[in-house]
Amino acid sequence: MRTFLLAAAIAVAGVPVAAQTAKAPPSDGPHVVLTPAAMKWGPAPPVLPAGAQIAVLDGDPGKAGPFTIRFKFPDGYKIAPHWHSMDENITVVQGTFRAGMGEASTPAGLHDFPVGSFLKMPARAPHFATAKGEVIVQIHGIGPFDLTYVDPKDAPKPSAP
Repeated sequence: MRTFLLAAAIAVAGVPVAAQTAKAPPSDGPHVVLTPAAMKWGPAPPVLPAGAQIAVLDGDPGKAGPFTIRFKFPDGYKIAPHWHSMDENITVVQGTFRAGMGEASTPAGLHDFPVGSFLKMPARAPHFATAKGEVIVQIHGIGPFDLTYVDPKDAPKPSAP
């Protein structure tokens, strides 16, 4: 009886309940299985301030389709107010990610998100962030992943060759 009540409560809440015999749809690619040691880190794209690193876990964030990436930020790292043309789904993997919503970055606007926190930044919703300690966040979404600064003057300057 408890199982029925739980399923009924979930159904009433609008959460779909799949039959246990349902088969998963076929995937377009092989399994992706990575330990932290197997993740390849490199410099983050130049749209972010220097000092961040990126590991692409699945997909291609520069192309249309699903992707999963991780960013590693050093202590005190800051990203000025910006927005994305797609939803950005963030999970905090390490450290304390500090984020705020809106077009102006203020210390009072920052909120602490510890390990295990999840944030969804809707498409075109301005937000800003900083790192408290070394921070690793995992981001997944439907690409292409882009970033537009609210104030174009906040965009990092291209490095000289």
